[in-house]
Amino acid sequence: MSIGTLAKQPKAPARARSRGAVAEIASILWRNRKARVGIVMLGIFVAVSIFGAWLVPYSPKDSSFAAMAGPSWQHWLGTTQNGQDVLSELIYGTRVSILVSFSVGAIATFLAMLIGITAGYVSGWVDEVLSFLTNVFLVLPGLPLLIVLASYAPGRGMTLIVIIIGFTGWPWGARVLRSQVVTLRSRDFVTAARLAGDSVGRIISREVVPNMLSLVMANFLGASTAGLLAAVGLEFLGFGNPSQISWGSMLYWAQNSSALLQGQWAWILAPGLCIAFFGMSLVLINFGFDAVSNPRLQEESR
Repeated sequence: MSIGTLAKQPKAPARARSRGAVAEIASILWRNRKARVGIVMLGIFVAVSIFGAWLVPYSPKDSSFAAMAGPSWQHWLGTTQNGQDVLSELIYGTRVSILVSFSVGAIATFLAMLIGITAGYVSGWVDEVLSFLTNVFLVLPGLPLLIVLASYAPGRGMTLIVIIIGFTGWPWGARVLRSQVVTLRSRDFVTAARLAGDSVGRIISREVVPNMLSLVMANFLGASTAGLLAAVGLEFLGFGNPSQISWGSMLYWAQNSSALLQGQWAWILAPGLCIAFFGMSLVLINFGFDAVSNPRLQEESR
């Protein structure tokens, strides 16, 4: 096929192709057993975060109950050192923890796309500079860097933690996306768009990105999982806002109050299991995105 023929070939509208790609990805995800389980688990967490205000048995700040009480019919997960209901705190903290996870994932994925796609498509000295920047961030130790930044940053709060983790969690995604763009920029449909006079921005947004949706979503899920774990780790070490209820702050106060030594095991076990199951749901969904990019896995999952 000649270059002239490529330039003259009619192309489906980009919006229609994008909708078709999204529908196909959604169908593959639902057919994959692991991804289906992950979607259901994630849906439960999202539902709890949305309707948590109507699900909590007590106000999470109500401290009128007996302190450090074990699980009972009145308090299914017991109470804290201040007499607050652990189940109410757990449900209330679900919204904050999920927002942190997805916010970190969104920031890290946006930066990974911006840097990785630019480096892969433009190439030349731009690629060299951005690749050098990516390599610098890759060799920096993650957790120590987060601790140092959180220690010297003014103030405390979840917004600060999200910004710090998001702006340090993009390098791996940028490297993967760059490699994919390098292979896509020489494909026929990109060449045809270039010969048709499309701008670089239009080619990237209409031709390159729609063909990387599965990879972008996989990067988002991975960054969200890592972001939640990093945020919980910083909160557990005391770098968050202890007065803001989240799964990480619950673990922080449970550790400070020696919950295990006083027999209040549910105070530590409950948020720990929520973190594990939420991370598991994202990992299971990620298996589905692996199947999207690997037809052999699609056949095995049926």
